[in-house]
Parts: sequence; C-alpha cells; structure tokens
Amino acid sequence: MAKAVRVSAKEKQDENRRRWGMVIDLDRCTGCQACVVACHAENNVPVVGEQEAARSHSMHWIRIERYWEGEYPNVKARFMPVLCQHCGEAPCEPVCPVFATYHTPEGLNAQVYNRCIGTRYCGSACPYKVRVFNWFRPDFPEPLEQQLNPDVSVRQRGIIEKCSFCVQRIRRVELDADASGREVEDGEVQPACVQSCPPSALIFGDLNDPESEASQLARSRRAFRLLDFLGTDPAVIYLKGGETNV
Repeated sequence: MAKAVRVSAKEKQDENRRRWGMVIDLDRCTGCQACVVACHAENNVPVVGEQEAARSHSMHWIRIERYWEGEYPNVKARFMPVLCQHCGEAPCEPVCPVFATYHTPEGLNAQVYNRCIGTRYCGSACPYKVRVFNWFRPDFPEPLEQQLNPDVSVRQRGIIEKCSFCVQRIRRVELDADASGREVEDGEVQPACVQSCPPSALIFGDLNDPESEASQLARSRRAFRLLDFLGTDPAVIYLKGGETNV
C-alpha cells in the first residue's frame, strides 16, 4: 500500500508554471515612498486622513519600515519596503472560514473581496502584518473619482485588503502574450511599485525561470527572506544592504 505523504502548497505548484516574485535591493532603497503613492493610485486605495491614522486605521498596501544601522555618531538610516510576501505556505489561508484568501497556481496569495466577511482572522495569522482592514466606506471626492483605475474594484467597508502584485497588470500581459502566441518576456510585467521606483530597487519576475533577473538576484549571497525561520516561504526576497559582492 502506498504511504500517504503530505504535499505542501509549494510542491503542488506545477514546475512548468510561473511563480511571480519580487526582489528588493535594500542598498538602493532611499525611502522616498514613490512605491506607496503608486500603489494607492493603481489599486484605488483611499487615503484615510490624519484622524483615522491616529486611530491606527492605516490603509497602505505597502509600507516603508525605517531602521538604524551602526552606532552613534556613525549611524545610517536604512529603509525596507514591506508588502504582502505572497508566501508559499501562507498562514493566512487556512484560517479564513469563507476561503476568501487562497493560493493561485502562479504563486500569488489572492484575496476574493466579495467573499470576505471581515473576520480578520487572516490579519491575525499574518506574521508580517501586511493585511489592512477597511474600516470605512471609501470616499473619493471630486475630481478624484476620475482617476480611479477601471481595472480594479473599489472595495466597500468591512473587508481585508492587501497587495496583489498588481494582478490586473499580470493578467493583461499574459492575455496579450497568449493572443500573440508568445511567452511573457522577463521584465514585461511591471507592478506599479516596481515601475515607479526611481532607483530601481524593486525587481519583479518569474522565480521559476532561472534566466530571469529576479530569479538570479534571489540566488545572490545577499539574498534573505523576512522572518524566514517561520517557514512561510515568501515570494519577496530582500538583498542585504552594505554589501557590494553578489
């Protein structure tokens, strides 16, 4: 009789499929927050304002963590963009009672907004605290409603939101490539944060493609994953700052 073997989400993924991932070079990041602004504009993320922010009701899908390196007076400010890590073994997925969050075949941790009932179990299970709860009805006063992205839904109050790697851009490129009878080229998919980064600190690509820039950088000696000891297998890889050799 064949022995039953537990198969992880990572092993279930077809090796021939893509696994979208992002590499973030901490040596290049200047903390300008252009990626944060671009994410708001691309994904119809509302601005909560000073009063809601004071109540910890933030609505950023990506945040810039600041930390200090060295000892006074030789201290340097370092910046780390933190977004949904799109984990291969995501703790948020098994705790959702309505299966609003699930793992796609291409390695994305997806969120079905019209299925979410706002239990916030996924936010509690996420060790990176990158899921935000929509506490209020989004308001886009005139003429701001004219800049809303028609490819992204405007979420109503009472649900969890998070980074999607700009899945609408991924799908658009994949459909165009399929219609042209070709493969998606490396660097063709550009999430809003990657496209807007002035020092090109963010690199997006297929981690299953050994020739892609993201995959090659992920194998660098500078590469590390945030809270890797938890075994969540993030698809976001950081490159250590302060080192020049790859």
